[in-house]
Amino acid sequence: MTVDVERYSRQILFEKIGEEGQEKLARGSALVVGCGALGAAAASLLVRAGVGAVRLVDRDVVEASNLHRQILFDEADAAARLPKAEAAARHLRAMNAACRIEAFTVDVTPRNVERLVAGVGVVVDGLDNFEARYLVNDACVSAGVPWVYGGVLGAVGVTMTILPGDGPCLRCVFPEPPAPGTLPTCDTQGVIGPAPVAIGALEAVEACKVLMGSGEVRRELAYLDVWEGSLRTVRVARSPSCPACGERRFEFLSAKAHSTAAALCGRNSVQITPATEAAIPLERLAQELARAGSVSFNGFVLEFRAEGYELLLFPDGRAIVKGTSEADVARGVYARYVGS
Repeated sequence: MTVDVERYSRQILFEKIGEEGQEKLARGSALVVGCGALGAAAASLLVRAGVGAVRLVDRDVVEASNLHRQILFDEADAAARLPKAEAAARHLRAMNAACRIEAFTVDVTPRNVERLVAGVGVVVDGLDNFEARYLVNDACVSAGVPWVYGGVLGAVGVTMTILPGDGPCLRCVFPEPPAPGTLPTCDTQGVIGPAPVAIGALEAVEACKVLMGSGEVRRELAYLDVWEGSLRTVRVARSPSCPACGERRFEFLSAKAHSTAAALCGRNSVQITPATEAAIPLERLAQELARAGSVSFNGFVLEFRAEGYELLLFPDGRAIVKGTSEADVARGVYARYVGS
């Protein structure tokens, strides 16, 4: 990616970037894992900043309820039920044609996370659940790839930059994921649009520092309350007994062959992930399912309605079953119409 000095002139004038920093950004690459509110903000800023290559990963489609906080999407994306990664890629390419954008409509799992992380200079967290973050932490620590953790709930966000081998990782700070039901969720507490945009901006700054090799990467855990206008930081230390960076036991990368059914926050929906990745011929399946219910197919996602449920079927075999938060019910619907 050739640096357009005029385009980035105001950024180059900032002494901590300059021409050399801008050239490093142009040679840099980032993985934005999750293209919702956090990921949309961070990805937009990275592409506008001139990062040379950005890889986008998201498992879901755009819905109207996303639009108040997910700044890369519009009403047309929601109406078309476009996959977030594809819709984000389209908007980002329009922002900066020189940036190489890759889009993957997949769930992040132990089977694919190492491939997704491979070859990038930094990973930016746009995820919506702790289990996936621990999986990314394992993959990044194992591969030595820096990553920027972020999360938002209500009006409060948190972020921390993780440099494997040089400071704490996520499991040093939070040794285990919180037990289900022990923390508030977006379903019970909600989220306001400015919070993920602000945290996404902090994540983008840290990602740029990493790509430029800056010595000013922030090591603290930072908490930002956009409603109160307060920012506080907490010093954290590396734990010698950390399973990931201390003992190099990457527990979340194991168990690579089991199916999962996970309720989605605030959605009355369950995501079904099959035990093995297999390409599903969605166009052919659409013809078969048309005999049992209402079907539409936009070239990316097959939408099927029957029995009061809605299935969104993806090419990798995943499905989001809407109309229930019960895993067993969702598994049954999936098995009836897609197979076990």
